[in-house]
Amino acid sequence: MPGPENDADLQLLSEAAEAAGALALRYWKHAPSAWEKDAGAGPVSEADLAVNDLLEARLRAARPDYGWLSEESLDDPARLQAERIFVVDPIDGTRAFLNEEGGFAHALAVVERGRVVAGVVHLPVLNLHYSATASGPALLNGEPIRPSATAAVDGSTVLTSKLSDDPAQWRGPVPEYRRSLRSSLAWRLCLVAEGRFDATISLRPAWEWDIAAGSLIAERAGAVASDRLGRPIAFNAPTAQANGLVVAPPVLHEDYIRRLRPWPG
Repeated sequence: MPGPENDADLQLLSEAAEAAGALALRYWKHAPSAWEKDAGAGPVSEADLAVNDLLEARLRAARPDYGWLSEESLDDPARLQAERIFVVDPIDGTRAFLNEEGGFAHALAVVERGRVVAGVVHLPVLNLHYSATASGPALLNGEPIRPSATAAVDGSTVLTSKLSDDPAQWRGPVPEYRRSLRSSLAWRLCLVAEGRFDATISLRPAWEWDIAAGSLIAERAGAVASDRLGRPIAFNAPTAQANGLVVAPPVLHEDYIRRLRPWPG
């Protein structure tokens, strides 16, 4: 995983994310057409598809030998044979986008042989640009970031859904954490990376495009990112999903893994 190649890819991702943000803002607050995906997969809009087209054209033109995995593209099994692939969520937090809120992000990553080696999470409305490579620091708008020093689940601040309040998810009582939520899962990981929240957990399967870029940023900041069993996440999997997600500083991460049930109920 040579540093110069990762740095060049990070620059490419950053420029593409900024272009994606400029395009998304042409639709934001202008009532873009939107509809629900099949099987309760959530909303999608014409803006999601336009940003996806821009990113695919720009990134694949620059790296034609890289594979492609995006929430808004038909999955091509050829990605499984590629040494490097782009993993992209064109607009992460589409509900926030459609509600004219600023908490949506463009999440772009490069994965090499199962590991994320470059990642960018860009929030154009809030002017937040998170980035990292596998050998460099995690940055927010060019400045290094670090997670919190919180060590215990009880009293921690956690970004998660109401599912985490279900007693069936825990080995003992539901912890006394303070729960919040952000529409963009990629942003949740970055908020942990910069210490604004102590942890984020997802107890449902997590799509790779939601977590690839943010997991690298969190890890390079000093947090641990794993599935709900505490195992490292191998990206570019055939299912393109991880078995849940736990992201937190190391000692706190251990406490979450110790207290979560390995399987629901």
